Amino acid sequence: MTRVNLLLLVAVLLTALFVVRTQYESRRIFVELEKATSQGHKLEIDNETLQAERRSQATPLRVDKLAKDKLQMMPATAAITQYVSYGQAAAAVTGKP
Repeated sequence: MTRVNLLLLVAVLLTALFVVRTQYESRRIFVELEKATSQGHKLEIDNETLQAERRSQATPLRVDKLAKDKLQMMPATAAITQYVSYGQAAAAVTGKP
């Protein structure tokens, strides 16, 4: 009878250790899941912020201002427009008048 009791005691101890280990792993995985969820949420917020910044940077008024200030571009007017006819363009490409 003592052998059976000893065997049952060992089985109970092994089962208890298995349950404790399983709970520990479950908690560890849950913490990792929460960290990943938090990081995903942070990345979503960062993405939304960057999208808003991109939209604000690409406004026509800002593009026009940068073109004038940094690239020294100006609107095309009749005074600075050069028109090329087909005959002149063909002569310029082939080298024949």
